[in-house]
Amino acid sequence: MSDQSLRKIVIVGGGTAGWMTAAPLAQLFAGAGAARPEVVLVESPDIGTIGVGEATLPPIRAYNRSLGIDAAEFVRRTQGSFKLGIEFCDWGRVGHRFFHGFGDFGPAIENRSAWQHWLRLQRTVDDLPPYEDWSVATVMARANRFAKPEGDTPSAANAFAFAYHFDAGLYAAYLRDYAVARGAQRVEGLIVDVELRPQDGFVAAVKLQDGRRIEGDLFIDCSGFRALLIGEAMASPFEDWSALLPCNSALAVPSERVAPLTPFTRSTAKAAGWQWRIPLQHRTGNGHVYCSSFISDDAAADTLLGGLDSRALDTPRQLRFTTGRRKAGWVKNVVAIGLSSGFLEPLESTSIQLIMDAVGRLIQFLPDRHCKPQLAAEFNRLMAQQYESTRDFIALHYKLTERRDSELWRYCAAMPIPDTLAHQIELFRATGRVAILDRDGFSEPSWVSLYFGLGLRPEAYDPLVDAIDGGALVQHFARVRQAIHQTVAGMPSHDDYIARHVKA
Repeated sequence: MSDQSLRKIVIVGGGTAGWMTAAPLAQLFAGAGAARPEVVLVESPDIGTIGVGEATLPPIRAYNRSLGIDAAEFVRRTQGSFKLGIEFCDWGRVGHRFFHGFGDFGPAIENRSAWQHWLRLQRTVDDLPPYEDWSVATVMARANRFAKPEGDTPSAANAFAFAYHFDAGLYAAYLRDYAVARGAQRVEGLIVDVELRPQDGFVAAVKLQDGRRIEGDLFIDCSGFRALLIGEAMASPFEDWSALLPCNSALAVPSERVAPLTPFTRSTAKAAGWQWRIPLQHRTGNGHVYCSSFISDDAAADTLLGGLDSRALDTPRQLRFTTGRRKAGWVKNVVAIGLSSGFLEPLESTSIQLIMDAVGRLIQFLPDRHCKPQLAAEFNRLMAQQYESTRDFIALHYKLTERRDSELWRYCAAMPIPDTLAHQIELFRATGRVAILDRDGFSEPSWVSLYFGLGLRPEAYDPLVDAIDGGALVQHFARVRQAIHQTVAGMPSHDDYIARHVKA
C-alpha cells in the first residue's frame, strides 16, 4: 500500500447504518495485516436510533451473503421472518387491495413480457383471471406459504424472490459483533465538536464530551437526521421534497405477535397517510406515516392504535422528518450514509437498501488520503440518481389515486410531479411500455405491479404480441397458472418453514 493509503476510517454513529458500514469494511481489511487501516465506530448510548427499516428488499440477501452470514442464524438472531412483497390496501381506492410481489408475472413469451400478452388477452377473453395469478410470490403470500427458490431450470419453484423482516436493533447488534470480531473498534461517547483542517477544510478529528479526540483520514457520517458531519461541518445543502412527498411525521408502536405469521408487509392507506404492519417472530411492528398538515398527532395516534390487529406493547413513539436528500453525500473526506444523506418514507422498504448501496459504492470508490473529488462526484451522481428514481417510485403510489375523500388524497391527485415520472406514467398509459430510468432501481415487474394495482390500464400494448396464436396463448397461460398453484400448494406454511429451518 502507498504511503497515502488510509490509516483510519471513523464512522460517526451506530445503529443500522453505522454497523452496516462497519461490517463490510472490517471484513475488507481483515487480511491486510499491519497495513490495514483502523475502522473505528463512535456511538453514544444516549442517542437513540430510528429503527423504522424493519422490512427489506431482496438484495439484502446478497449483502448478508457477501459477509458470509448464515441465513438461518441471521433470521434466528434478528427474530426475523420472510417477505415475498407488500400488500397495499385502500391505496388506489377504498376497499381495493393489490400485491407488489418480488418476481415477474411468468416467463417471457417470444421475448415479450408475459404481462404484455395478458394485456392482449384481457381485451378478448371473458373471465380471464387477474394478472396477479401469474405472480408466484403473490400466490404464495395469499396462501401464507413459504419456501426458498429451488432448482436451476426456470419453473414455478424458483420464479420469485424474497427478502426479510427483522428487528433492526437486533440486526445492528448482530453486525456489531461481526465487525468487532474482525477488528473494528467501538468507541462509546458523545461527539460535541468537529475539528476541520484549516488548509483544505477536511475533517481532522471529532471531539468527545469527555475530552477525547479521535483523528481519521476518512469519516463516514451515520449520525442520522442530525447529519453532524455532512450537514453541520460540511454544509452540504438539503434538497426538500415535501411538495412531492408531503408526509412528515410517523408514530411507531410494537404489538403482540399475530398468528399465522404472514410472509409479507402490509401498507394500508389512511385519510392522512398510511399504516405499516411488519410481522416478526416475537412481535408485530406497526407505524402510521402521516402529514401533520392534515391530521393532529393525537388523531394520528388514535388511527394507529385503532388499526392494530393485536394488543399494543408500548405507547407510540414519535418521529419527525423531512423527505429529501443532501445535494452531495460525499464532500471532501466525509461520506454520508443512511438518514444523514437523505430520507424517503419506508413505503417500499428502501431505507436499508439505500444504506446497503451507499456502502457498496463507498467500497467501490474507496479513496486514499487525498479523497480525490472525482471519486466523490461519481459517488454523488449514482446516489442522486438512485434517490430520485426511488422518490419517483414512491410518489407514484400517491399520484395514481382515485381517492378524493380527504385533503391529503385531493392534494396528491392534483400535485405537480417531476418530468421524469410524468414521462414514465404517460408512456405506460399510451403504449403499455415501461421506462426504467435507473437500472439499479426498481425493475419492470415492480412498476407494472404499481401501474396495474393503482388502476392504470394502458390504451395499447406491444403490437408484436399479436403474432402469437390466441388459442395457444390461452392454453399456455392456463398451464402456467396451474403449475404455480400446484407448486404453492405443496409448500409449507410460513410458520412451519420457520419452525423447521430457522428454529430447529
